[in-house]
Amino acid sequence: VEHLNWFVRCNRILRDMEGSLTARDRVGIQDFVLLDAYTSESAVLDNLRKRFNENLIYTYIGTLLVSVNPYKELGIYTKKQMDIYMGVNFFELPPHIYALADNVYRTMLTETNNHFILISGESGAGKTEASKKILQFYAVSCPSTKLLDNVRDRLLLSNPVLEAFGNAKTLKNDNSSRFGKYMDIQFDHMGGAVGGHILSYLLEKSRVVHQNHGERSFHIFYQLVEGGEEDLLRWLGLERNCQRYSYLVQGECAKVSSVNDKSDWKTVRKALSVIEFSESNIESLFAIIASVLHLGNVTFVADSQGYATLNNSPEIHWLSKLLGIPAQVIQVGLTHRKIEARSEEVLSPFTVDQAVYAKDALAKAIYGRTFTWLVNELNESLANKDSSRKTVIGLLDIYGFEVFSVNSFEQFCINYCNEKLQQLFIQLTLKSEQEEYEMEGIEWESVPYFNNKIICDLVEEKFKGIISVLDEECLRPGEATDMTFLEKLEEKMGGHAHFITHKLADQKTRKTLERGDFRLLHYAGEVTYKIFHLQVMRQSKNAIVKHCFPSTEPDSKKRPETVATQFKSSLVGLTEVLMSKEPWYVRCMKPNEGKQPGLFDDVLVRHQVKYLGLMEHLRVRRAGFAYRRRYEIFLQRYKPLCPDTWPNWKGTAAEGVECLVKHLGYKPDEYKMGRTKIFIRHPRTLFATEDAFEVCKHELATRIQAKYKGYRVKGDYMRQRQAATKIETCWRGMKARREREKRAWAVKVIKRFIKGFMTRNQPACVDNTEYLAFVRQNYLTRLKENLPKTVVDKNTWLTPPPIMQEASQMLRKLYTRHMVRRYVQGIMTERKAQLQLKGLTSSIFKGTKENYPHSVGIPFVDTRISKPHTFPQYSVPVVKYDRNGFRPRFRQLIYTGSAAYLVEEAKIKQRVEFNNLKGVSVSTLSDNFLILHVQCEDIKQKGDLVLQCDYLFEALTKLCLVANKHNFIKVVQGSVKFDIQPGREGFVDFKSGQETMIYRAKNGHLMVVSMKLKTVWPFNSQNEQIHFLNYY
Repeated sequence: VEHLNWFVRCNRILRDMEGSLTARDRVGIQDFVLLDAYTSESAVLDNLRKRFNENLIYTYIGTLLVSVNPYKELGIYTKKQMDIYMGVNFFELPPHIYALADNVYRTMLTETNNHFILISGESGAGKTEASKKILQFYAVSCPSTKLLDNVRDRLLLSNPVLEAFGNAKTLKNDNSSRFGKYMDIQFDHMGGAVGGHILSYLLEKSRVVHQNHGERSFHIFYQLVEGGEEDLLRWLGLERNCQRYSYLVQGECAKVSSVNDKSDWKTVRKALSVIEFSESNIESLFAIIASVLHLGNVTFVADSQGYATLNNSPEIHWLSKLLGIPAQVIQVGLTHRKIEARSEEVLSPFTVDQAVYAKDALAKAIYGRTFTWLVNELNESLANKDSSRKTVIGLLDIYGFEVFSVNSFEQFCINYCNEKLQQLFIQLTLKSEQEEYEMEGIEWESVPYFNNKIICDLVEEKFKGIISVLDEECLRPGEATDMTFLEKLEEKMGGHAHFITHKLADQKTRKTLERGDFRLLHYAGEVTYKIFHLQVMRQSKNAIVKHCFPSTEPDSKKRPETVATQFKSSLVGLTEVLMSKEPWYVRCMKPNEGKQPGLFDDVLVRHQVKYLGLMEHLRVRRAGFAYRRRYEIFLQRYKPLCPDTWPNWKGTAAEGVECLVKHLGYKPDEYKMGRTKIFIRHPRTLFATEDAFEVCKHELATRIQAKYKGYRVKGDYMRQRQAATKIETCWRGMKARREREKRAWAVKVIKRFIKGFMTRNQPACVDNTEYLAFVRQNYLTRLKENLPKTVVDKNTWLTPPPIMQEASQMLRKLYTRHMVRRYVQGIMTERKAQLQLKGLTSSIFKGTKENYPHSVGIPFVDTRISKPHTFPQYSVPVVKYDRNGFRPRFRQLIYTGSAAYLVEEAKIKQRVEFNNLKGVSVSTLSDNFLILHVQCEDIKQKGDLVLQCDYLFEALTKLCLVANKHNFIKVVQGSVKFDIQPGREGFVDFKSGQETMIYRAKNGHLMVVSMKLKTVWPFNSQNEQIHFLNYY
């Protein structure tokens, strides 16, 4: 039984494991290290595609986790999933971010050392979501007390605050992090989260004043305007309309369907309260945010001398109130530069362009300093007051390698950061691999790899690197331009193998470079950069900008640092922090640019595989041995394959593994035995072992199940047999008693029924009351199922029994009235008007015009040309045939209150007074011709009109109503005579044929040939026929 329980548990785990290698052809391999063609990008890409198509978004490269954004909910982040992954061996279950988080946490507790998880990838690849999932897992899996729950809530709620102030909508991602974030989570010796610390890097401050088309500024601005309370907005001088603020409409995308600013505002307010921001600090924080919006609306005009003057006194008032700075100081600071000459200070006025730049610089400085203050406040709230030793897990959520069509200073900093992290990544990975080999007593073989130190030095080397040259150009006296900077780079880096410019390139490469570009050969590929605008890098001399964001201490004469140098220093600090911790990696990828679920773009994914350094990492992990496991784990899984190790091995785990691999026939060069682990060189060796285990597992299961099922079935059979005997005895007795009672009851009922039938025609009495009630009920039930469907149905009412004669007549009258009322109520005003018109048409054409039945089902409309806005009462397109020659002309026939007009576009061709209209002639056939007979007293007057109209019946019915002449339409058989002019006649002949034709006959008549139509009834149902006939 003990063995059986173990095997059942093993079976359950294996059923749940997507990692069952027998399914690898369909769902791919869960660890890239086990790929045979591990050096092939195509094999890696194919494995990713297979898993993505099966909604398996996670794959390992050793302990590195590759995550592909599915752009849909998969239901794999529930509390149940968290419980499954808690305390489980890293490779026992399918790859998951919870598996990585749990392994990091348990390793930290076991080894009492510090770790960090580096999360990288392009914008929209899911880095922020991955960071959230890890935090949520720790919130659930860590020990819980009231104090620890408070810290946990602050850690979780720091995310929405940082997202509000540091995230924005971009073209690639509606919630893109526009800064790098490193968060330390501190744990006590019991594993409880007791504190945290946040570091931020390279906030994209330029987004405050400018956004590309289709992008937004930081979320907090829109949340404040859309969700802020009315009193708060009034106090801040804001309106609930984002279009009113210049800084919020640069990208023409203030509203985003996937972002609910009002709801997010409530979340941020709640988070600030939980994190214990004081009300005064919250008010000051929102006052600064509002001041940035007001500052964006400040405009300048040039005075007579061309200098800038302010044009927004209300905005200056709000800036003064919200920032606590005198209005005069703001006005002077925005329009003048302070120049220090020895002991004197001189104010030099700005031009309009300089003033706009100073305003934008001030806005960016205010927001950047506010963001730094916010991070510091969060750190104070998360700080652990206990001085005892703590272990740490760091989360680094930072940009991945970026290559755009135009790459500027921002991409330069991001890619420089990735070069440093790649250098750190290779060093730490190789170091951990070498340490594991040495600890296990396996000979270490050196791994060839590209050392990108040469590229890092190209960027950061003191006095020689690009950043040093940029510092020198920004801070040297004289006029520095983009081209002087490029010339200095060419002079310093001219012979470097990883630096190319238009001047230094060969003839072929020069075609791909503009004169203002330079190209760096990064570890992930070539990137061409535009020369940075040096003015953006300079330190502003504006008094307000210096006050809000001084580069150095106010009294210091030290040379200020540029943004690039500041970023370099912070990156060096980050590297030192990471070098002191054990690394873990999450590489996030996006399958397509359109955020579409189920779509896998090979070109885009291949691009990310290269730029995320996955191939480099895979080569390092595969150096030497592809697979390694502790002896205990390997033996527990595969011991059924050897008779000596199954079901229990008596010796040490290492001896058992040695016995097992000899039985399996491993060759000496296929594996090595370490101190605590077995190392297998080739994936195919492991796959063969796994396939053998799958076969063996089913054989063992069959044998065990057969024995166990036999034992269980025999015991069940004996118990069921005893129970069945007792149940049968009781059941038979009960059935006999029920049968006797049922028969006695049936005898009484039958007697009463027979007596009632015999006395059914007598007055109601005790004997026939029940029978008569049954007769009534039976009749009413049958009547309910056979009620007439229409008012005119006189034959389907059921014949009632004698006792129900009077009631049947009353019910029939009531039901008839009900049907009549329901029909009358269903007729709408429009329907009534339509029926009146159709009635008039019927009285004229029914039985006389061949194609009349086909027109009955077509509703009449008010006009056939356009919606009448003025005097015309009806208009319809017609074809007018000339009186001489019968040439067709396209015209419009328009009715007014007194006359009919034949119009060509806006020109009236003929006007016919209704008083002069003698009549209208139509044929009996299916053509659409009508002849308007006009009374002509003068030879100069035009004669009768020969017209063809697709809406003949509608047009003639409308004419009868408008002209108030109901009897002047004649339906003629054969031919119609008409007046060309007084004293001169013409003829139109009508006949039936195989096809419709209109032509001038040899006798000079207009011949109209129409097809013979089958007479059809135009209604859809018998009910509509009857209703229509009843109406008339």
